[in-house]
Amino acid sequence: MDRLIYVAMTGAKQLMQAQSLVSNNLANIGTNGFRADLARFSALQVEGPGYASRVNSVANGLGFDSTPGTLVETGNVLDVAIDGSGWIAVQAPDGTEALTRDGALRINALGLLETRRGDLVLGDNGPLAIPPHVELAIGRDGTISIVPQGQGAETLAQVGRIKLVDPDPATLEKRTDGRVQVAGGAAAEPDGRVRIVSGFVETSNVNGAEMLVNMIELARQFEIEVRMMRVADENASRAADLVRLS
Repeated sequence: MDRLIYVAMTGAKQLMQAQSLVSNNLANIGTNGFRADLARFSALQVEGPGYASRVNSVANGLGFDSTPGTLVETGNVLDVAIDGSGWIAVQAPDGTEALTRDGALRINALGLLETRRGDLVLGDNGPLAIPPHVELAIGRDGTISIVPQGQGAETLAQVGRIKLVDPDPATLEKRTDGRVQVAGGAAAEPDGRVRIVSGFVETSNVNGAEMLVNMIELARQFEIEVRMMRVADENASRAADLVRLS
């Protein structure tokens, strides 16, 4: 059978993968700190006998868009947003260190600081524990201070500091669970230059209008690939008819 049908099938498959990526970006348009995944198509020559006229389209991952999202004020002291470059270090469910820009934090039933996703926020010596308190404040450098329960304002005490990191963007990668990590799963070194602002969260950097346009373009390209498969099938049927007639 003509290789055209295989080329069209490959193109359709790659377009479906790209469409899945775009759909995931759109689904996370309301996820705080989400970074849009990027992809592009490249041409790959089909090897084999015959005239070199067949080229496959392959969707290649390009990592993620590191452009910061918009900071939105919430007034909640446990909400923090990175001011500029940098990441908040958290402990993923598998125990490894992951990085996030989602600073919508909360204190769980065990008194540990965690993200809304349930990842424990790391400090200098592991997950941060917040004792019972009547007042809490988070400084620009991630330092957490509290007024212990039953004490006056003069007893303000520091209980830890959020681990803020800023590794080389070229070393970062998206995990299969959507979290970001240093390539190979290594722990990042704390960076004292990273600053945060309390009472704000960072929105997703997904451009909804752009993603919708991409989705429409990919759908039209998929239709063309399906049409090409039909053409290849019709050509094969007509060729078979000619052989029978001869």
